[in-house]
Amino acid sequence: MAFFFAPCSLYGNKNNPRTFGFLPSSIPTIKKFDIPVFYRSSITGRVKEARRLQDLRKQDFSPAELDFGPVRFILPRHFGFCYGVENAIEISYRAIEENPTRQVYLLSQMIHNQEVNRDLESRGIRFIMDTDGTQLIAWGQISREDVVIIPAFGTTLEVEQLLLDKGVEVQQYNTTCPFVEKVWNRAEKLGRENFTIIIHGKPRHEETRATFSHSTRAGASVVVRDMEESIRLAAYIKGQRSADEFFQEFAGRFSPGFDPLKDLQRVGVVNQTTMLASETQGIADFFRQVMIEQYDASNIKQHFADTRDTLCYATNDNQDSTYELLKTKADLALVVGGYNSSNTSHIVELCERQFPTYFINSDSEIKSSTEIHHFDYPNKVKKTSHRFLPDHTPVSIVLTSGASCPDTLVDRVMLRLLEFFPAARPLDEVLRPYNGA
Repeated sequence: MAFFFAPCSLYGNKNNPRTFGFLPSSIPTIKKFDIPVFYRSSITGRVKEARRLQDLRKQDFSPAELDFGPVRFILPRHFGFCYGVENAIEISYRAIEENPTRQVYLLSQMIHNQEVNRDLESRGIRFIMDTDGTQLIAWGQISREDVVIIPAFGTTLEVEQLLLDKGVEVQQYNTTCPFVEKVWNRAEKLGRENFTIIIHGKPRHEETRATFSHSTRAGASVVVRDMEESIRLAAYIKGQRSADEFFQEFAGRFSPGFDPLKDLQRVGVVNQTTMLASETQGIADFFRQVMIEQYDASNIKQHFADTRDTLCYATNDNQDSTYELLKTKADLALVVGGYNSSNTSHIVELCERQFPTYFINSDSEIKSSTEIHHFDYPNKVKKTSHRFLPDHTPVSIVLTSGASCPDTLVDRVMLRLLEFFPAARPLDEVLRPYNGA
């Protein structure tokens, strides 16, 4: 095992990583995680650490460039593993080491990355549910002697209570990301103040299901996936559609006893932490304007909770870094990550605005210099593209990944592409400016 450095600034009780916030930018600190050495990166990790040391206050979001001559790679300021993911990986591998004679379960995929989950399975971990909540192992097979790891997305109150009733210790290996818990706390505050909680998220995503479970304990709640659904929900706020239509249109996405005539008079917005920040802000601004139109600006505080954005720091940093990438010139973009990763899909969405973009899960998807297998996220299908690399040099390639993707995977993609450029400068020479990181 080896220490891996997380690019984040944290404070709080050093013995309790769940009680922390952000330090002022002038006082950066580093949280160390003990995770398997094979997740460490000798290429992109070195670049990221050098950038961090040069910019402790995280004010420079411009990309880095690795110029190999016939091909150059453009790397965003922030990408890859975040605090919550590294925390979850550390805890999961520790659970395996500390319980060699016990069956270790994960409620569902710890994070949305096939390489990490595959390795955990190879070490004996079994998944109780899949990413959509479909049961893979019957609850009857789980006993108090077993170890159950709560994934980084968290879990519902119902599942947590079920495990407690079985006598399973749920907190010892609870890897719920503190930023997810921050959203739950925000929802609870809204509920106490009698605001209905509008959750911006993907209804079937583990995190959204967990957040919905916690928010319904606090108050009336409803899930919207995007601005289109927000506009449809606003029709009920304005009294343009009936309660019966609401129950049909938002079936399975509102809390028990929800009354659209009463519960849509006071609202606040929280979100699945990996959604696009700009979209969440747009949805919050939209509902604020709807309430102004309904109740007048002088009464807005009585009808709209002006919550701060609940996106986690890593999602914000990765997305802001991607926006900076869009200002560069490149021939194509490669985004590496799990195909069911929400935050990765949004990075793909952003890159597609500027470059021909290929969403791949590993270097094995690059079959040759003329063939690549990749994922069409909107249509949820695998595709094969030919001649994805241009026939001119130098070739400029944007290379990035989601928050659940190990940097080692990004390294492997880069090394695979370098095989097609035999005249490329040596790696050590290109990385020389980042020595000492």
